[in-house]
Amino acid sequence: MDEKTLIHQISALVDDEHKLRTQLQAGKISEDEEHERLRAIEEQLDQLWDLLRRRRAAKLQGVAPDEVEPHAVDEVEHYLQ
Repeated sequence: MDEKTLIHQISALVDDEHKLRTQLQAGKISEDEEHERLRAIEEQLDQLWDLLRRRRAAKLQGVAPDEVEPHAVDEVEHYLQ
């Protein structure tokens, strides 16, 4: 997956976040449904941002970005801040 595709997927997930918040405010979905779906979106976003950062770092180090594999969601979600 190239950088342009990653950025497009990130943008689409951010749009999905906004739609969920709008649907909640309009009463079209429950708060529980919004939280569950937001959690899934946030996990995907974290994974994609992590992959994008690691691909960019690899490129700076002279490593082909396509050699960088995504980390599992569980791994990304448990990084120390």
